[in-house]
Amino acid sequence: MPTRRAVTGRSREPRARFAQELRQLRVARGDSLRRLGERLGWDWSLFGKMEKGETLGGPEVVQALDTYYGTPGLLLALWELAVSDKTQFREQYRRYMTLEAEATSLWHFAVSVLPGLLQTPAYAREVLAAGGLKGDELEQQVEARIGRRELLEGDDAPPFRTILSEAVLRTPLRDAGEWREQLEYLAAVVNRPDVTVQLLPFSAGAHGLMGADFWYLRQPDGRTVVYTENGYRGELIEEVATIGRLQLTYDSVRDLALTPAESRQFIVNLLEAVSCDPSS
Repeated sequence: MPTRRAVTGRSREPRARFAQELRQLRVARGDSLRRLGERLGWDWSLFGKMEKGETLGGPEVVQALDTYYGTPGLLLALWELAVSDKTQFREQYRRYMTLEAEATSLWHFAVSVLPGLLQTPAYAREVLAAGGLKGDELEQQVEARIGRRELLEGDDAPPFRTILSEAVLRTPLRDAGEWREQLEYLAAVVNRPDVTVQLLPFSAGAHGLMGADFWYLRQPDGRTVVYTENGYRGELIEEVATIGRLQLTYDSVRDLALTPAESRQFIVNLLEAVSCDPSS
């Protein structure tokens, strides 16, 4: 059984370093990708993509590999470095944008912030500024984000569904007038035939998508890609087994949410309350 080894001399880029270690361990063990998949119970193509650096996999599969290779904690530590690498985050986000533009349908879940596709310029500016952007870079990012809204416009717009945690609509902008404008825009968008918005009330309690935003992008070839983001890092998920589990989880969360009609009324009621507030 391979012993834990130093990785000195290998790539300093976290994702490449992780991929290199995976391949070295498998080759030293004498396993093919298919045999590794059979032994651990995952689709063998997942391991091939991990060794090529195309995906990082999740903590469950990495822990299983650590156990199988007898390298307790080594692969998990390298995986954590890879998922926290900001350079990789930017590369994955660029790839996500390409997949989003090609998607035939989009499903989304939001923890605390409206998805960029539904944001007004003022909302986007405040959210991006809170993340540390300023000056010309901030305005460029606001312009880019608002430009993405074109994806939901036109006769060929893909169906878009989002489930918003109640926290999203209970967190207003600092400027009451700008918050009212955001709610007015959202109230108008939910009437579009290809846009479905559902609110997940606080009363729904704990659920399987807590802690991160999720995007489910259906591609022209029929496959689904999932992108999850917590504000500091993002991860593209493409392995079939994991996506299957996440789709079932999304369905269970959707069952806990208000209906589209109830959600629309919630937004209208909130807008009326804000409009009647003398402080706004």
